[in-house]
Amino acid sequence: MKKRRQLFFLLWLLVLPAIAQTYTIDTLKNKYTFINWKANTIKMAENSPAFKKLYQKLDAIANGKKENVHIFHIGGSHIQADIYSNRLRSYLQMMNPEAKGQRGFIYPYSIAKTNNPGNYRVKYDGVWRGYRCSVNRDSIAWGLSGVTAVFKDSVSNIKIKANGNNYHEKMYDFNKIRIFYDNWTTDYEISFKQDSLVTAVAENKQAHFVEYTFNKTVEEIEFCVRKVKGAQNAEFLMMGIELMNDNSGIQYTSIGVNGGSFGFYKRCRYFEEQLMLYKPDLFIVSIGTNDAYHPDFDPAKYKAYYTELIKTIQKANPDCAVLLTVPNDSYYKRKIPNPRTRIAQKVIYEVAKEQKMAIWDFYEIMGGFNSSQSWYTNKLMPRDRIHFTVAGYRIKADLLLQALAHSWEKEMQLEYNTVLSQIIK
Repeated sequence: MKKRRQLFFLLWLLVLPAIAQTYTIDTLKNKYTFINWKANTIKMAENSPAFKKLYQKLDAIANGKKENVHIFHIGGSHIQADIYSNRLRSYLQMMNPEAKGQRGFIYPYSIAKTNNPGNYRVKYDGVWRGYRCSVNRDSIAWGLSGVTAVFKDSVSNIKIKANGNNYHEKMYDFNKIRIFYDNWTTDYEISFKQDSLVTAVAENKQAHFVEYTFNKTVEEIEFCVRKVKGAQNAEFLMMGIELMNDNSGIQYTSIGVNGGSFGFYKRCRYFEEQLMLYKPDLFIVSIGTNDAYHPDFDPAKYKAYYTELIKTIQKANPDCAVLLTVPNDSYYKRKIPNPRTRIAQKVIYEVAKEQKMAIWDFYEIMGGFNSSQSWYTNKLMPRDRIHFTVAGYRIKADLLLQALAHSWEKEMQLEYNTVLSQIIK
């Protein structure tokens, strides 16, 4: 994507208004007739044993039982912005008191000089340089996030606030924090402004993090990255942060990089090592818009990458349900509707059948080829006809929520709208 379009999108994110989390779908069907509302289903989930197990665990949580479900959602700029994924996160975590899990893995995008989601805050000082796996000229060690920020000066103070512009006040607290960084060196040390908070420290050299346990729960923390005296040519590589507590319930981890594609995530040296720390129950794959954007799109390579990611996910949890989402219709260079998304759609169906996973076909739901023009005309997409406006992302989140809820109801033989009405009450 061109820099000018990226800049527009980032500036647009900075002025996002706060929105009440009001479920919208039922009031919009007559207004947006170009949307294929009937296509909004999770396809092939009934053929996947992994989805049966997922829905059983979700149903236990919905019925007030203590259970853990970890959802991962990976993609490009749609997911880095964490607008529609955060809306889904809030819906699922707020359906009852037993549903709210920890905030979990995040990235402090601000220090990498790229757009940070509004639902958590990052403040820092010092000079950092950001590297994204999606930028060809960038070369650095990346982990699960696909973003690494490098610090080479003496001291930097970083403050993380778990709660920002969210749908609910004080959504998250934490009593542990993991900092993912290049701990194969000893050039820098980490300390906390409130040292008395820390009661235990544990380090993992394989997944490259240090974990600090606190003596109480907090909503924000400030730590210092300081160069060790005498270290020559030193640099500190920030690869991610995890905010943890002892809550059971639903944890929703979003992994997004502006411009992200399968090939770019493949560059992340420590992606697999860090994913192996977790046991995902549902992995939503929303990679494809950038893969199919360029005329040199290779369907065979796309399929191979997709299959390889599923195999990697299954290493972390063989019973993980993987939801393949078909990319949205989009325009190439703002001039012509992109015909390659239809090819990606076909590949995704092939992968889902071969791997016995499910599909959410957002391309079909949007209205198919050139439907992004209708979304743009109705102010649901900006001029680039790749991203979405706030209203567009809100509809996208509510569509996916509805599709998941109805698939869950069908599997558990529940009355239609039983789950949905509980989630959006």
